Amino acid sequence: MPGGFFHLEEEKTRTRVDGYGFGDNIKLKDDYGNVWQGRAERMENATVIYRFRDGKGRTLTGVSDSTAVTLLDEKGCTWKGFID
Repeated sequence: MPGGFFHLEEEKTRTRVDGYGFGDNIKLKDDYGNVWQGRAERMENATVIYRFRDGKGRTLTGVSDSTAVTLLDEKGCTWKGFID
C-alpha cells in the first residue's frame, strides 16, 4: 500500500503540511492546526493518486512517482514535497 511520512509545502505561502499514513488512512496536519484526511490509490504505471480533505471541506489532490508528490488545492495552488 502507498504511504509513509509526508512532507509538503505550498509554493507561494510556504505553508507546510506533514503527517503519516498508508492507503486509505492518511492523516496530515498543516501549520495552522488543520487536519487533512486522505487516501491513496496506486495506478498500474507505479504512480499514486492522492486525495485529501480537511474539516472545512477544502481539498488537495494530485499524484506522486517514486520520489516526488505534487498536489493542487481547490484554489489551484501547488503543493510539492516528498514521502519518506
